[in-house]
Amino acid sequence: MSPELDPPHGPRERLLAAACEAFREEGYQVSIDRIAARAQVARQTLYNHFHSKDALFGEVVRHSIQSVLVTLDGDGDVLATLLAFGDAYRVRLLSPEGLAIFRTMVAEAPRFPELAKQFFRQGPYTTRKRLAKYLAQAMEAGELRKDDPDFAAEMLTAALIDLDRLRGLINLQTDLLKPTKTAQVVDCFLRAFAPEKDTP
Repeated sequence: MSPELDPPHGPRERLLAAACEAFREEGYQVSIDRIAARAQVARQTLYNHFHSKDALFGEVVRHSIQSVLVTLDGDGDVLATLLAFGDAYRVRLLSPEGLAIFRTMVAEAPRFPELAKQFFRQGPYTTRKRLAKYLAQAMEAGELRKDDPDFAAEMLTAALIDLDRLRGLINLQTDLLKPTKTAQVVDCFLRAFAPEKDTP
């Protein structure tokens, strides 16, 4: 997940922003003291808001996906909703910050397996389940062909970022957010799941 956050105001927001930067730059082993110093708050202030570093990391992940998931709310048509979701999803995961957090999490997973599971649950898993729920509703409403919504969600999210993320992680490319990519993927997805026409 990309860790970009809204501009910090109160101590909690400053802590989240500081933790994002610290996890991205120094990995999960960064000390609580360094995070508190980045946020310009006392160590105890950090613990007043988050009882552990795991809890702070989990909140960073949860916060980072909210702007993606909110695109699935509202009454927009399927095309507009999936375009908004796709753009937000790509920005979060393919930004330099998103790639850095993903790289850090993959590297730390063998040493911190419970943290890796938490990252998966609160990031990729939550995103896909929420998207699958939206797609299931669209299928029930006849706006998409009825199929397995979990598979459809996996297919869409993979098409949106999979190869581009590898380009960023392995080739270190930075020009990943091509403006036409989301529209191409969503168009292909909607044609694949177009409602079946009634035969006369």
